[in-house]
Amino acid sequence: MTIRKLDQDGVQLRKALTADGSSLLKSFKGTSPSDEQLLDIHRAMLTTRLMDDRMLKLQRQGRIGFVGSSTGQEAAIHASAAVFGGDDWIFSALREGGVTIQRGMSMREYVAHMFGNAEDSAKGRQMPNHFQCKEANFPSWSSVLGTQMPHAVGAALAMKKRGEKSVVAAYTGDGATSSCGFHSAMNFAGVMKAPVVFIIIDNGWAISVPSANQTAAKSYGTKAKAYGMPGFDVDGNDAIAVFDAIREAAEHARSQQGPVLVNLRSYRMEGHSSSDDPTRYRNPEEVKYWSARDPLPRIQRFLGKKGLLNIQDIGELSAELTSAISDAVDHAESTEDPPFESLVEDVFATPPRHLTKQVVDALRIIDEHGEADNLQGKFPL
Repeated sequence: MTIRKLDQDGVQLRKALTADGSSLLKSFKGTSPSDEQLLDIHRAMLTTRLMDDRMLKLQRQGRIGFVGSSTGQEAAIHASAAVFGGDDWIFSALREGGVTIQRGMSMREYVAHMFGNAEDSAKGRQMPNHFQCKEANFPSWSSVLGTQMPHAVGAALAMKKRGEKSVVAAYTGDGATSSCGFHSAMNFAGVMKAPVVFIIIDNGWAISVPSANQTAAKSYGTKAKAYGMPGFDVDGNDAIAVFDAIREAAEHARSQQGPVLVNLRSYRMEGHSSSDDPTRYRNPEEVKYWSARDPLPRIQRFLGKKGLLNIQDIGELSAELTSAISDAVDHAESTEDPPFESLVEDVFATPPRHLTKQVVDALRIIDEHGEADNLQGKFPL
């Protein structure tokens, strides 16, 4: 097995920090986040790291069904999301759920979705880890790769037609760049000059397919040229470089100059999901290599050198967030399931007779025989 590295194939990645968190800002020509923004980004990154760890443990205990971890990608996710304002829209791929908390969703609502209980805004009808938050302009998404991309362009064109200054962030992974949705969205956005920032988080693996086998292009950033838009390749584990590149892209889109593609080279430290065993297809030396480039300690060391954060601060913040997550879990486990009849809500103002009959029949069977999971066990996601 070959080992994927950060700097490979001669691609010039935009960087602001060394692997150990030392600053390259003297030679860096971009814009660094403010101190307040840096601390906010760090808080969001740490929240996602701790939340993912707790959710994965709950899944292993059989208390929730499914988790797609973001561990190793937090800088790419949260430093990019920090650029977008409240009126902008976020179209997510699999691992950007923590952006909902970054944009104001409560931890209780986040965890409610993971349990699919009565407080879940999706009413338990969506897979865990498939977040949505109306207040955060964060639409729900599908596990089918690339399908959110044309929707993101449509939303961006609606903004443009209304004369708004908002933009859309459309996230995707390296694997989804092989989908029809990706091509259609890129082509449509380029032709129509849609105000959208396409963000590829190239994390090395589309489940077990290595990133190098996904495309013959030198880098994912170079794909932008074919669609008539600017494209950047960035060290996705460098929060400052990510923020700067996405800021530049968002300004370009917001000024009605059209879309931009930004490729963030990062790494998925855990499995594709809680159903995956990555030891079957990747070299442990590769994981070791990327562990030394973990974005969380990298930004913590940088903030420490700036005098903005110390070990005690990190410990106190970790304890605060861990306590809040535990409170959300305890609350979720004491919350009832969604009412069965909610299965047919929200599609029709008045459910048609055949659906109403199905609900009545199902409730009768439950009353006579008990819940299905008591009879056969829960579906093993």
